[in-house]
Amino acid sequence: MFKRFVNYCKESYEELVHKTTWPTRSELMNSAIVVLTASLLIAVVVFVMDFTFQHLMELVYPN
Repeated sequence: MFKRFVNYCKESYEELVHKTTWPTRSELMNSAIVVLTASLLIAVVVFVMDFTFQHLMELVYPN
């Protein structure tokens, strides 16, 4: 069983070192910007929806 585990670790290492293509710094930065932009856009949309529904509920149920 220990031999299988060691073999698995060796194969995993070989795959990560020789078979995996890692993104370049430029590709990584572009992806990070896309994720950041999408996250901010979604946050703004949720904020606007929350703000709108809050004011609609205040009209329906005045204090």
